[in-house]
Amino acid sequence: MQVALIREHGGPDVIRLEERSIPEPGPGEVLVRVLAVSINHLDLWVRQGMPGMHIPFPRILGCDGTGEVVSLGEGTELASPLKVGDIVVIEPGYSSGLSAMDKAGLDHLSSDYEIRGEHSDGIDAEFVVIEARFLMLLPAGIDPIHAAAMPLAFVTAWGMLVTRVNVQPQETVLVLGGTSGVGSAAIQIAKYIGARVFATAGTEEKCQLSRDLGADEAILHNEAGWSRRVRELTDGRGADVVVEHVGPATWSDSMRALARNGRLVTCGGTTGPEVRLLLPHLFIKNISVLGSTMGPRDAFPAIFEAAASGALRPVVDRVLPMSEIVSAHTALENREVLGKIVLIPGK
Repeated sequence: MQVALIREHGGPDVIRLEERSIPEPGPGEVLVRVLAVSINHLDLWVRQGMPGMHIPFPRILGCDGTGEVVSLGEGTELASPLKVGDIVVIEPGYSSGLSAMDKAGLDHLSSDYEIRGEHSDGIDAEFVVIEARFLMLLPAGIDPIHAAAMPLAFVTAWGMLVTRVNVQPQETVLVLGGTSGVGSAAIQIAKYIGARVFATAGTEEKCQLSRDLGADEAILHNEAGWSRRVRELTDGRGADVVVEHVGPATWSDSMRALARNGRLVTCGGTTGPEVRLLLPHLFIKNISVLGSTMGPRDAFPAIFEAAASGALRPVVDRVLPMSEIVSAHTALENREVLGKIVLIPGK
């Protein structure tokens, strides 16, 4: 079978397509034929190398995908409802299930939580072996090719909005980078909950896509002082929640855009790791700044139930054969993508 992997850090050209034997599932495991995988910024960071994060080589990339059950390991059918031919969502993260965080429904905060393609080999392959408990039946009516673009981005956005800040109907939510994977998911989830949603984007085209996804207003964040527009739209009050994942380039305006008692939640910083925080601004306005990483696995049924109803949908820029993974990484790295790129293994 064909896999996409790296043997060193670097640009897109370090990605190699190599042949591997099809793995055999063990007890509790399932052999899955991968139908589609999507590319995330996480894949770029793993390929490029992340400070403080050791990646053993070779490393197969990819954490987001869907597949078809091919066979079950010994005894797996006794503990799992899965059967051969089922179409499944492959969960990007996994843990032992034994920690206190696991038992509290916060598996993504367990000390042994890991992500495919980062902490272990990923799913950029024709076949993968996955523990049965990390496979979820894809609801009927959802295209598995497009569904491959959903798991990581939507569970991350769900973790931010639902698990971390508990967004309420009628609150005002501002989503930074509304056409990114997390941003496009956050717009839709906030709207699904019943919030009033604003989004920012870098071009008029991206602003329009944000509106198409459900944003009530879209603002160009490459214009100086764009936070004033948020205040104008809220009669001077500001946003109850700001969803941040851009970092230094937008941070100051994101903080200014918050209402009193507002909550800023961040899952990363694509423009850098350090931001400036003014403590008087923080305590005088009673602002909360919250970090968030991934989201709990019990969010997946709710996410895909909403997708089956048409309330949530992935944004797919293009579908390519796995053989074009180098050009796909290049396009994402150069910001030439509106939404996600989905790859088809074996082509």
